[in-house]
Amino acid sequence: MPEIRVDDALPVPLPDPVRAALVAPMVDHHCHGVRRDDLSRSEFETLITEAGTPAPPGTTHFDTPAGMAIRRWCAPALDLEPHVSPAVYLSRRAELGAAEVNRRLLRKAGIAAFLVDTGLDRPELLSAAEMGRTGGAAADEVVRLEQIEQEVATAGLSAVGYVKALRDELAVRAARAVGLKSIAAYRCGLGFDPSRPSRGAVIASAGRRLSDPKERLTDPVLVRHLLWAAVDVARERSLPLQFHCGYGDADLDLHRSDPSLLTGFIRAVAPSGMPVVLLHCYPFHRQAAYLAAVFPHVYVDVGLALTYTAAGSAAVLREMLELVPFHKQMFSSDCYGVAELCLLGAVYHRRGLARVLADRIAEGEWSAADAARIAHMIGSGNARRVYRL
Repeated sequence: MPEIRVDDALPVPLPDPVRAALVAPMVDHHCHGVRRDDLSRSEFETLITEAGTPAPPGTTHFDTPAGMAIRRWCAPALDLEPHVSPAVYLSRRAELGAAEVNRRLLRKAGIAAFLVDTGLDRPELLSAAEMGRTGGAAADEVVRLEQIEQEVATAGLSAVGYVKALRDELAVRAARAVGLKSIAAYRCGLGFDPSRPSRGAVIASAGRRLSDPKERLTDPVLVRHLLWAAVDVARERSLPLQFHCGYGDADLDLHRSDPSLLTGFIRAVAPSGMPVVLLHCYPFHRQAAYLAAVFPHVYVDVGLALTYTAAGSAAVLREMLELVPFHKQMFSSDCYGVAELCLLGAVYHRRGLARVLADRIAEGEWSAADAARIAHMIGSGNARRVYRL
């Protein structure tokens, strides 16, 4: 069957300039590598949910908003009719092979540049460069702070050596990156003391940390030290710092990932001029919109919420756009593991934003020219400015 084009996925009539802005190539400012190997059904199903576990006996993760969306929007890219059964979809996926599936789905998403979080550095995942080549796009690295800290902690250093090595390694890695990222929400929550810790407190905590360096970093003092070291490096190199906020996997205590908990840190780093980028944010996207509205250095997206709410994603975008300045919102898919998640993120960003823009134009609130300009800013313009692409 003929493949559905990007512009065919838009659900409402729109003036030509707005339609063109929505279907233009976007910058996916936060994503991960996808698997290079062929997957079993159980492996595939585990990768299309943040649960990270199989569905309960007698059920399937295809019976989710994202699972239904894969059958609707990804099937045509594999030469299948929309809504084919999961078994038919996965059979065709296996027939084509991972390399061809990844190529088709990543290119179908209409991405001009992938900014890849390389913190999940596993051999079965495509690297940033491979994501770019496979997707026919540019690609750059976003460095995960906690990965660097883990490498330094396991290097057999003294507590004093740890402090110096962490700063040095951050500088080296930042030199070839377009941004930095923290998953403090997973480690100690976002409600940490925003002040820079004293050197004495850091060295004392480092001593305890180095007694068992293979454990994940959870010490709030060292998390704060890591973040402030990142602020110093980001300021020197004019890089933004991303924070995971809101929706994530089962390791996350959701209430500790509310971006409003970062308010003190956001105030504290304001003099540095470093952009702070709040990722995902759902179900706290209204709090994130507020922070972007009142702090000039704060930017937001709704990321993987678009994929996992799927047909309901327009409501999420509508709520974000109630307050967020339009020059502060960006697009990301947060795809990981399977390329389907990249395509769905792009599809539901375009479909959801199309509905919101159509309503604003119909109500006489926005002109078509303004709607087109806003679609371009959110899709790529803001990311190109913030990440200096």
